[in-house]
Amino acid sequence: MPFPIFFWDPTYILILIGLAISGLASGYVQSTYNKYSQVKSKNGYTASEVSRMILDTAGLEHVRLEGIRGNLTDHYNSQEDVLRLSDTTRNSTSVAAIGVAAHEAGHAIQDHVNYGPLRLRTALVPITNFGQGISIPLILIGFLFGGNQTLIDLGILFFSLTLVFQLVTLPVEFNASNRAIAILEDSGILTAEEVPQAEKVLRAAALTYVAAAIASFLNVLRLFLLFSGRRRD
Repeated sequence: MPFPIFFWDPTYILILIGLAISGLASGYVQSTYNKYSQVKSKNGYTASEVSRMILDTAGLEHVRLEGIRGNLTDHYNSQEDVLRLSDTTRNSTSVAAIGVAAHEAGHAIQDHVNYGPLRLRTALVPITNFGQGISIPLILIGFLFGGNQTLIDLGILFFSLTLVFQLVTLPVEFNASNRAIAILEDSGILTAEEVPQAEKVLRAAALTYVAAAIASFLNVLRLFLLFSGRRRD
C-alpha cells in the first residue's frame, strides 16, 4: 500500500483549497497595496520618516532603520532591534507605504511593552521549526513499521504546531495594525481621508495570515483523515 502523503488521494482537495485561499489572499493584498501606493500622502512624509517619528515618540530611539531588497519584505527584528523597510516602501510617500511602515513600528512597540502574544510567538519559533522538521519522518516511520499509531499520532501532533503558531500570529498582526491606525490618526501623520485608505491596506495584509491559518488547519485535517481509519482499526 503506498504511503498516502506522497500519492494522490481524495484528501488532496484540502491542500488545493488551502492553496486557492492563500492565492486569493495574496492577490488581494497585492492589488490593494498597488491601488493605494498611487495615493500620495498630503503631508508628504516618507515611510522611513513616519517609522522614525513613531519609534522616537514611543521612546524607541535605539531601534535602527535599515533598507532591505524586495517588495513588501518589510519587517521588525526584535533580536537585532532593527526595523527594515523594503525598496518599494522606505522612500515612498504613498498612503500604502506609510501604513506598512506604521504597522512594522507597531511590532516594535509590542516588543517594547512586552505584548504577550508576541512573546508567545517568539517562544514558539524554535519549537515550531523542530516540529516541522520531525513530523513527517515520524509519520513515515510509524506507517512503514507496522502502522505504529503512537509514532503517527506524535508526528501529527508535531505537525500541528504550525497551526498553533499561525493562530498565535493572528492577534499579533491585528494588534500591530490597530496600533498603527490609531497612531496615524492621532498624530495627524495622515489626514482623516487617508487613514481609512491605509486601514484597507493593513486589513488586506492581515487576510494573508488568516489564509495561512486556514491552510495549516486543512493540512492537519488531511493528516487526521488519512490516519483516523487506521486508529479505529
